[in-house]
Amino acid sequence: MASIEKRTANGKSVWRAHYRTPAGKQRNKTFHRKVDAERFLTSVESSKNTGSYVDPALSRVTVGEWAKLWLAGQTQLKPTTQERYEGVVRKHINPTWSNVKLSAVSHSEVQVWVTELTRTQSPASVRKIHRVLSLMLDMAVRDGRLVRNVATQVNLPRPVKHERRYLTHAQVDALAQACGYPAEVSKHRAHDERTNEMYRLVVLFLAYTGVRFGEMAALRVRRIDLEKRRAVIAESVTPVQGLGMVWGTTKTHQRREVPIPRFLVDDLAQHLKDREPDDLVFAGIRSGNPLRVSGFRKVFRPAAESIGIPDLYPHELRHTAASLAIASGADVKVVQQMLGHGSATMTLDTYGHLFENRLDEVADAMDAARNLERGSAPALPAERAVAKVLPIQHPDERLSRLLEGIVAGQMPFETGTPNGIRTRATAVKGRRPRPLDDGGRKTRSA
Repeated sequence: MASIEKRTANGKSVWRAHYRTPAGKQRNKTFHRKVDAERFLTSVESSKNTGSYVDPALSRVTVGEWAKLWLAGQTQLKPTTQERYEGVVRKHINPTWSNVKLSAVSHSEVQVWVTELTRTQSPASVRKIHRVLSLMLDMAVRDGRLVRNVATQVNLPRPVKHERRYLTHAQVDALAQACGYPAEVSKHRAHDERTNEMYRLVVLFLAYTGVRFGEMAALRVRRIDLEKRRAVIAESVTPVQGLGMVWGTTKTHQRREVPIPRFLVDDLAQHLKDREPDDLVFAGIRSGNPLRVSGFRKVFRPAAESIGIPDLYPHELRHTAASLAIASGADVKVVQQMLGHGSATMTLDTYGHLFENRLDEVADAMDAARNLERGSAPALPAERAVAKVLPIQHPDERLSRLLEGIVAGQMPFETGTPNGIRTRATAVKGRRPRPLDDGGRKTRSA
C-alpha cells in the first residue's frame, strides 16, 4: 500500500513516498514538498495499472553496461553480424554514451549525436550505427528498464543511391581472361597456372549464378550436378576477426538451387576432375582452404582496371548476374530464387529499374486487347494480345468457344458487354443487352 511519511531533522521537514513495485519490492523516494510526493505516488499507481511502470533501479544501468548485456544476448546473429555490431558499439556508441544512464538518454541528445555522426560518416553508415543503438534501447524497453525508445523518430540522413554498374557479356569475358593471365615463371609455376585458371572460373561462376562470394567459397563438389546444370547453395564461409574462417548457413538461412550455363559445364568438369565429393569447388591450390575475398581482390581489382573498369568489387558480379538474367527474360520470381533474396519485394527494390523496358510490351498488349474488343484493327496479333493480357484457363466448352471466337475476330455479343454477363449499369437498370441475329442486327426480346 502506498503511503507518505513526514520526517523532520534539524528543523527541516521532508516527505518520503513509500510504494511497491509490480514485483512486490518495497521502494521509497524523498521529496521536499508533500504535493510532489503525492503526485509521484499517483503516477506510480497509474503506470502500474497501465503496465508501463519502470523500476528506477533497473534504469540506473549505464549504456555501456547495457551494451555488454545486449551483445551477449544476440546469439541468433551470424558471427559476421555480431562482429559488426561489436565494432559499432566500440567505435561509435561507447565514446558518447558509455557512462550515461539508460534513463538519462534523451531524444534530443540522440538527435544531436546523429547529426555529429553525419560529419564523418556516410548516410548509410549513420543509419546502420543509429540502428544498433535503437535495437539496444528496444531491448531495454522490453526488459522493463525504459518506458519508450527515445531513438525512434530521429531525423536520419537520406540514403544516397549509387548508380550500380552492370557488366556486359563481353566485359565479363574480358575480366575473366584478365584474372586468368599467364603465370610468371617460378618454381610454383604449375600451382600458379592452376590458381589463375581457377580465378577465371570464379569470375564466370559469380557473374552467371549470382551467388555471394562466401557461398561460392563454401561450395562443395557433391553439391554440383553438371548433368542437370545445377548447384545447391546451402552454406557460406566468412573470415571473422579472432575466429578465422567461420562456417554457417546462407544469409537467409535457406538452401537454394542456381542454374549453371551450358558454356561453363565443360570447364567445371575439367576443374573438378579427380576431386572428392567433400572437396571445395574453389579452394587454395596449395592449402585447400576456402578462398578469402581479400586475397581474391588482389587479383580482381588490377584485372578490372586493366580492362577499363576501375574500383570494381567482386560483389558487383552478383549485380551483373541479376542484370544478365533479367535481360535474358527472367521474371522477378526467378531472379529472387537465383539470388536467394528473402522476398520478391527485395528483388524489385534492388533491380526493379531493370524491368522497365518491358513496360512497352505490356502497354502494347493492352492496346491490342482493347482494339480487339472494340472491333478495330489490333496493334498486335490477336493471339498474342489474348495470351499476354487474358491468360484465362477455360473451365468449360462454352468459355473455350467464346475465346476461340475472340481470337478469330468473331464476337457474338455487344461490344463492351460480354454475352450473359450483367455490367453494373445494366444491373442497375434491370435489363440485359439484346442478342444479335445472324445478320448482326439487334433482335427484340420475346
